[in-house]
Amino acid sequence: MSVRKLEIIKKSEILFKEKGYSAVTMRDIALEMGMKAASLYNHIKSKQEILSDIILSLAEDFTSGMEAIVISDKTTAEKLQDVISLHIQITKNHPNGMASLNTDWMHLEEKLDYYLELRDGYEQNFRQLVIHGIQNNEVADVNPEVVVFSILSTLRSLYLWIPKKDDENLKNLDVDLSKVLLQGIIA
Repeated sequence: MSVRKLEIIKKSEILFKEKGYSAVTMRDIALEMGMKAASLYNHIKSKQEILSDIILSLAEDFTSGMEAIVISDKTTAEKLQDVISLHIQITKNHPNGMASLNTDWMHLEEKLDYYLELRDGYEQNFRQLVIHGIQNNEVADVNPEVVVFSILSTLRSLYLWIPKKDDENLKNLDVDLSKVLLQGIIA
């Protein structure tokens, strides 16, 4: 990917987060880039291509991260902690892109089926980790769907919270979040 295209994608991530994908035009992106809309098309085919690049690259990062976690020799608790760390790391590196992943995925048009396949596979791997943990008495015997929903709901909203924190407040986030999400808050 060219440096210019990457720059266009980064600026578009911000615009999509601020205004929403549907409200942003190619003219808005060109203006943000300091170029004419016609020049923008030398680097990118469409707004849809930008959205696909943003969302699919993140979804593929999550998928490959989850696959590495699943095949590791770690305990279920360690794997679940690694899932939390994966979300924190990707969100810290791409908070604006995560906004698109969470709020604009339904606009993917011809890439929607591929995205849904990645998301469903990711969630299935997560669910299997929880089920395996329950079967091995490493995870409390509760409905796996409730566990997956509860943890993923928190992790998917990190993009709203992380940008508001400084590095000092994020230093132990993976440890603290793992403690709360995996062990609860009751002393």
